[in-house]
Amino acid sequence: MSQILPVVHILSKVLMLFALAFLLPMGVSFALNDGAQMAYDEALLATLVSGATLWLLSRRGKRELQTRDGFLLVVLIWAVLPVFSAIPLLLYLPDMSFTDAYFEAVSGLTATGATTLSGLDNLPPSINIWRTQMHWIGGMGVIVLVVAVLPMLGVGGRQMFKAETPTPMKDSKLTPRMAETAKGLWQVYALFTIICMGALWAGGMSWVDAVVHGFSVMGLGGMSSHDASMAYFDSVLLEGIVMLFALISAISFSTHFMAFRTRSLLAYRHDSEIPWTFGVLGVSIIGLTAYLLYKGFYPDVSEALRYAAFNTVVVATTLGLSTTDYSVWPYFAPLWMLFLSSFIAGSGSTGGGIKMLRAVLLYKQLYRELIKLVHPSAEIHTKIGRQAVPNKIIYAVLAFLFVYVVSVVFLSFVLSASGLDVFTAFTAVVAMVNNTGPGLGQIGPASTYAVLNDFQTWVCSFAMLLGRLEFFTLLVVLTPVFWRK
Repeated sequence: MSQILPVVHILSKVLMLFALAFLLPMGVSFALNDGAQMAYDEALLATLVSGATLWLLSRRGKRELQTRDGFLLVVLIWAVLPVFSAIPLLLYLPDMSFTDAYFEAVSGLTATGATTLSGLDNLPPSINIWRTQMHWIGGMGVIVLVVAVLPMLGVGGRQMFKAETPTPMKDSKLTPRMAETAKGLWQVYALFTIICMGALWAGGMSWVDAVVHGFSVMGLGGMSSHDASMAYFDSVLLEGIVMLFALISAISFSTHFMAFRTRSLLAYRHDSEIPWTFGVLGVSIIGLTAYLLYKGFYPDVSEALRYAAFNTVVVATTLGLSTTDYSVWPYFAPLWMLFLSSFIAGSGSTGGGIKMLRAVLLYKQLYRELIKLVHPSAEIHTKIGRQAVPNKIIYAVLAFLFVYVVSVVFLSFVLSASGLDVFTAFTAVVAMVNNTGPGLGQIGPASTYAVLNDFQTWVCSFAMLLGRLEFFTLLVVLTPVFWRK
């Protein structure tokens, strides 16, 4: 127990800090008198009291975090915060089960965007804002936010940052201090969010919809304030704005940070992921447009391009909004889009999947092995840009891919064994571990995850956390060796 107390002590401070997140929806509810204010009052109070109680019980366990503590703390934060995030939903929607409310909160904080709710148009504005505000908090990573303030709490944050940051090059520093790095990333993130909201409002959304979708887009989450998602607006301009900021969010915020810091666009030129991301997306959009025209699904090029471009970008970047029920397209198209969601987002972005950097490394390693078959004595190095990648990173990426594939296959079997058809089970797992949101089959973009039973819902909640924490962070805590002294 003495080993865990320091982690619980920091968790208590994170809970008390997280309680402040309820202030925005509470203020919106009060201003609009939408009837949900009591839910936020009680959620804020419950979170503060729980955090304070844990702080009192663990105050003697304060010490500097070790690497093992960082992993445990990250897992606890992502597993515990959804419990408190679900409180407003449980209080305002008394018919909602804890299973569904926890799923909704996990989906929010992991920026997945899957939902069990319908009738979104009739929900209080503050509830929809809270659902997508969770995207915004979790999109950049609540841990990075905590790292920015941990020095003020008297705790070092490097171990948490290393456990949370989603990139195989996570040890590289943007600034000499971790707190400064985290603050810089969040400042850039907040600035882009404000610009996105302003653009959506100027494009024709109400201010509530602009806030909701601004949070959703920048976090690459995908929850909306309308059951019809972006189809509700039927606006080419708004679709273009969403696509633009989805692409911005799919680029590493480390690159954005360096561009702002140096006041130069050279940072984007030096980002080796960007050409691959835009290249693959461009080819996919052109190919899917031609495919949909060939299948006669749309009568002209402009309409086919509009729907293919928007839905490909938002699914591939793991945003998950939609303008049409693409599950009724010929199967190749939505399956290809879901495949893209596995790797299009950049490392250090708010998107999910294995990240483009890992995909590029895998491709280059495959090419390297093919060349060595022809020239066994050749000295060939795998490079990203002009930098040779150490073998230990390549081995780590290969291990990550193995765990990714095994997790998708195993969880697909689990869902299939529980009664779901194989197609729905497989696409649900892919959508969950990639934090994409909608799958195909029974859980396509025109439906919700309410069709799942409680067991299936918990499996999906676990899959979302597994994907958001990049597999190893969660799995290492579940191994017996982690708990040995």
